[in-house]
Amino acid sequence: MANDLIIRPQVPAKRPEITLPGLIFGTKPRVIAKRSLIYLAAVLVFYFGVIGNLMHRIDADLDFTPPAPVEGGSHAVNMAEALILRETVENRWTANDPIFFPTAFHDNMPNYQRGMMRAISRFTMELESQIGRLRGSSAIDRDLERAVGLLQFPTDVWLFDFDQSFLPIQPADTQYEAAARALRAFNSRVSLGMAVFETRPDALAMTVERMASELGSRAALVDDHVSGDGFIIDFVSDDIFYFNKGMAYASYLLLRELGRDFDGVIRAQGLTRVWQQALDSLRAASQQKPLVVLNSSGANSFLANHLHLQGFYLKRAILQLDEIARVIRAN
Repeated sequence: MANDLIIRPQVPAKRPEITLPGLIFGTKPRVIAKRSLIYLAAVLVFYFGVIGNLMHRIDADLDFTPPAPVEGGSHAVNMAEALILRETVENRWTANDPIFFPTAFHDNMPNYQRGMMRAISRFTMELESQIGRLRGSSAIDRDLERAVGLLQFPTDVWLFDFDQSFLPIQPADTQYEAAARALRAFNSRVSLGMAVFETRPDALAMTVERMASELGSRAALVDDHVSGDGFIIDFVSDDIFYFNKGMAYASYLLLRELGRDFDGVIRAQGLTRVWQQALDSLRAASQQKPLVVLNSSGANSFLANHLHLQGFYLKRAILQLDEIARVIRAN
């Protein structure tokens, strides 16, 4: 009937659940912790991986040429100063980066910079003992003595070295910048005739001989490592490779400029060709750019052995530098 009322059963309103706080929030700390770990991992990858990689630079520019030295100054000393400042100021010294820096887990650039500084240090020692002294027997130049001492400072010292003191100290890069200033002061005095820069044949012979000896110690290290039964990829091969690469690169530039200082001696001794050959060998040793440094075992391996090839170029440069010294001494 139309007029009949339709009586619907009333459904009681749903009463709110009463749940213990622990049951409501019990899963949230786990979710928060999981997401926090994911975010933290992403930040660390970006910080150490992306930013660190952007700050990581192997500068092996063969055309690097600093502004000309003051008139009458040494081209090689000018190059040594410029290389120090380039690596400590322009490119930033990374060998002493603490663990929380973006580059802390990138060790190729630090090893490369250490190798460069080793070559510069050896060259500076020969300046102090041979080229910067009359007949190699006069008093040691005060600026060269200071530069040599500063370049012996450990490469990995940051603002704190708790083996020495709990107070802040001068970091390695600051010490090297001071060495560069000492080299500049020496070169300025050379240009004014107030300091000695002797272009004697025997001084050149001794310098290239000592630099060859330094390279020889690195070539021997390569031989020891590649003769072992280590894995193709290890955590040592790249350290040796990039240290040697830095040494070869800095040695190339220093000897290139030293050839300009001693041009008259080199020509008079008939050494122009072998001098250029030595530079070519060092250049080749400094320009390998492997994506990964491989240390394959055996000559019959189908994989590259980057250390072995680098060692070949180093040994060739050593032989050529030794030949230069031998010819000079024979004359």
